[in-house]
Amino acid sequence: MNTELGIIEGFYGEPWGPAARLRLIDFLKEHGFSFYIYAPKGDPYLRKKWREPMPAARERELAELATAGRRAGIKFGVGLSPYEMYLSPFDAANKELLQARIELFNRAGVDQLCLLMDDMKGDLSNLAERQMEIVNWAAGLSTAEQIVFCPTYYSCDPVLEKLFGKMPEGYLEQLGRGLDKKVSVFWTGELVCSKSYSAEHLAGVAATLGRKPFLWDNYPVNDGPRMCKFLHLRPFTGRPAAMGARLAGHAVNPMNQVTLSKISALTLKASYENGPAYDPDKAFLEAAAAVTCAEMAARLAADTPTFMDKGLDALSEAEKTALKTAYAPFLASEEGETASAAREIIDWLDGRYTVTKDLFLIQ
Repeated sequence: MNTELGIIEGFYGEPWGPAARLRLIDFLKEHGFSFYIYAPKGDPYLRKKWREPMPAARERELAELATAGRRAGIKFGVGLSPYEMYLSPFDAANKELLQARIELFNRAGVDQLCLLMDDMKGDLSNLAERQMEIVNWAAGLSTAEQIVFCPTYYSCDPVLEKLFGKMPEGYLEQLGRGLDKKVSVFWTGELVCSKSYSAEHLAGVAATLGRKPFLWDNYPVNDGPRMCKFLHLRPFTGRPAAMGARLAGHAVNPMNQVTLSKISALTLKASYENGPAYDPDKAFLEAAAAVTCAEMAARLAADTPTFMDKGLDALSEAEKTALKTAYAPFLASEEGETASAAREIIDWLDGRYTVTKDLFLIQ
């Protein structure tokens, strides 16, 4: 498999903890993934408080993750959202602040610097010029081996214009012409949460951007006020292995549930490796058993329609109690990450992972 495949912790809601991230890096090494990008919307020092000094403890955590990644042969990336920086002049004061953050990432040993300008105001006539000035300048300061930019309009989905204003005419084409050629560009597909990707679509995006897109795949993410009520456990489909040749990389944006997300990630890897012979149902059982155990894999397969189609709000209290009772015995398991996966399901049933609209405004 030649496609660089990895995980981007890029969701809204409560970020994962340091221990969970270190276990994830071990998982990525074990199964032949390429990278892990730390970019949770819930880290204020990467988003709305990016101008403020990062606490020393947080900086140490980034350095520890970078070190763990190097030992495992996994690229470690960080996603910085200089929140609406492009709304003001890119003057000496702003450059000084941005330089301080980039130098912090350089000290930590970041391999991938991701500059994220998604989910921000976009209806500015000179949006592309303003953003390119920032990104190209930052790319020149970073020691990361790869720079990836997420534009404000990162999909053809009309919902982006409803939320962030009308996309300026020629915005993506201008980015394609003016961004430094060493900068890759994130893209989610025809939709923000695309169910499939065609060769024609990816070829068209590459022509517009002047480079292969770096896919930000919004499955199995479940971070919105609506999506958090579901566990997206079904295996990946609609991602033919041949599309890898049209990508600069493929980043999976996972669920808030880190252990359960590993199952889906393994099915995507199987899809790339097996090509036309990929069997989603078989891949799911194998992935679920690899992450947890065979018994829990069978249980998850049976309950996936409930978790993914019915959802939390449609479950009665009796149904929730029955499911918690069914998964409780797995909490004592010492096999794989069975106990962790069971805890995530029980906590989800208890409403532990609810993401509200207010959280989006805060982050």
